[in-house]
Amino acid sequence: MSSELMALGIENIGLDLSSSNIADLDLFLQEMGRWNRVHNLTAIEGAEESVRLHLIDSITVLPVMRQFLTAANPKIADLGSGGGLPAIPIAIVQPTWHLTLIEAVRKKTAFLQHVRGRLALKNIEVLSERVEAVAQSRPRQFDAVISRAFTNLNHFLDLSLPLLKPGGLVFAMKAKRADEELLEVSMSNWTLLADEALHIPLLAVERRLLVLSPAITPSTL
Repeated sequence: MSSELMALGIENIGLDLSSSNIADLDLFLQEMGRWNRVHNLTAIEGAEESVRLHLIDSITVLPVMRQFLTAANPKIADLGSGGGLPAIPIAIVQPTWHLTLIEAVRKKTAFLQHVRGRLALKNIEVLSERVEAVAQSRPRQFDAVISRAFTNLNHFLDLSLPLLKPGGLVFAMKAKRADEELLEVSMSNWTLLADEALHIPLLAVERRLLVLSPAITPSTL
């Protein structure tokens, strides 16, 4: 895949990506495509569609995340990481952020471990466990939690809460059902800090990033 194809979307997002970033993102998608032919990591195929729906969908959240994550080395958990989205593109572009990819399906964690080594990503770790198990073994250890199409918002928040440090944040990547899912959330327990529309260049798909924080800390539950 050419860097020109990458620039088809990336140049309009407002991220200052280095040539090394673009090369690593390109290699990530190549590896995903190669493994997907055998292991069915994702239903989306085709180079251009992968750039827009996988990679650009993942990194378009970064301008908002940078506004909220002001610590030098935040610890972020990606729940139900699947093929590494959005965590691996984020880790490539933000090398000082530490990302923990939580995925229970073994063939997917095998791919994540492969990509970690292939790209020499020292700022990620891969856990082949259910989210509930990680919450028990690592309670309140993360500054933020993120997910892309993992589960409905209310369930995602329930899973996220025990993982978060006091003052931690949830970044929920959502599509057109975001309003419907927000109605199911008890806003006495959560504060909606931001609801940002995300623009994927040249693609008419609604994307939103919801940023929430617990109104109460996990230790008080």
